[in-house]
Amino acid sequence: MLEKDFEKLVKKAIMTLPGHIRKKMDNVAIVIEKRPSQYELKKVGIRQRTSLLGLYQGVPKTTWGRSFMTILPDKITIFQESIENLANSKKEIMEIIKNTVWHEIAHHFGFSEKGIRALEVKQKKKDL
Repeated sequence: MLEKDFEKLVKKAIMTLPGHIRKKMDNVAIVIEKRPSQYELKKVGIRQRTSLLGLYQGVPKTTWGRSFMTILPDKITIFQESIENLANSKKEIMEIIKNTVWHEIAHHFGFSEKGIRALEVKQKKKDL
């Protein structure tokens, strides 16, 4: 998939988020990279390049305070090749992007990996 087409899907996924969530993302840059770097993989403890779909880097909103007034924007990176390798169709790509964006934004709001996984399991049970 062309990068510009993938970017459109990411923007579409962001727009599916509730408005009150999007309004609180003014300090978040969402970028697309082809694949994670070795440094990024090592930092999160993942060995296989295609296993990392997205990455949140920043200071979660739950720890913001006066001392964080001049920090750079948080960054969410979406890894295009990793997502495309998991999907069999454009529809699946979109679904994975939506889930990845949601997952990384949850980190921005202070959720741990364990907390996010618990929410994902709960949501899957609800969807059944």
